[in-house]
Amino acid sequence: MPFDRQQLDAWLRPATPESAATLTEPAARRMAYVEIWIVLAVTFGLSGLSSALSLTDSFLAGNLASQSVALNPTRSNVSAIDFLWQLLSIVRLCAWAALGLYLLWRIGFSPRRVGLIRDPRNWPRGLVLAAVIGLPGLALYLVAHALGMNLTVIASGLTDHWWRVPVLVLAAIANAVAEEVLVVAYLVTNLRRLGWSENGSLAASAVLRGSYHLYQGIGGGLGNLAMGLVFGRYWQRRNRLWPLIIAHATIDTVAYLGYAFLHGHVSWLP
Repeated sequence: MPFDRQQLDAWLRPATPESAATLTEPAARRMAYVEIWIVLAVTFGLSGLSSALSLTDSFLAGNLASQSVALNPTRSNVSAIDFLWQLLSIVRLCAWAALGLYLLWRIGFSPRRVGLIRDPRNWPRGLVLAAVIGLPGLALYLVAHALGMNLTVIASGLTDHWWRVPVLVLAAIANAVAEEVLVVAYLVTNLRRLGWSENGSLAASAVLRGSYHLYQGIGGGLGNLAMGLVFGRYWQRRNRLWPLIIAHATIDTVAYLGYAFLHGHVSWLP
């Protein structure tokens, strides 16, 4: 298939003012809400309900700190099968992100329009955001765990295979891309089109982010709620999505690899 520069330009071109306008037609508004609910049911919305149910079950079982949850669990005793399971999880997250970008594109919001813009400042900004969120987040987790409000989070449940490190890094990147595209860019953009205020759409995005981390405990939910408020407001003000993806991927990579290499060797890590 020959390279079509016009199609590429159309993909990268920012949305027109008409496509960014608030929806007023009742039928169009209904369709927009239906689409949001379907996307959330397929992706992180259903995960939020599952996490709330999981937290309820953990509460009923007793002390949260005595229970554990694995973020990247082993799926098979056969190394090759486990490797393929991990890759499938990564591909699923990438597909969720692609779905969000495609649906945004269909209504006139190109990747550039929602902040996927190459900029040499993306990396330093992303790393600063990672520090601002990651360090207090770790402290909140340790405090919540000590108070019995959080499960013991096993950030890497993978055994020591040759592919463990690259899979954990890819999982961190896939999580970051899927969450920031869907929970920030897709959701907030569509709520804006439906006439939601900036504060209202920010709150919805942050609550969604916090909800699907509740399986970790109260600390996990509150920590990610705060992360959602900071990330969402940054995107609303700057319209830059790469720094969020870089920050999120950095936080998850440090958590996954840090746990894999430090657990059992330092006293302060549950």
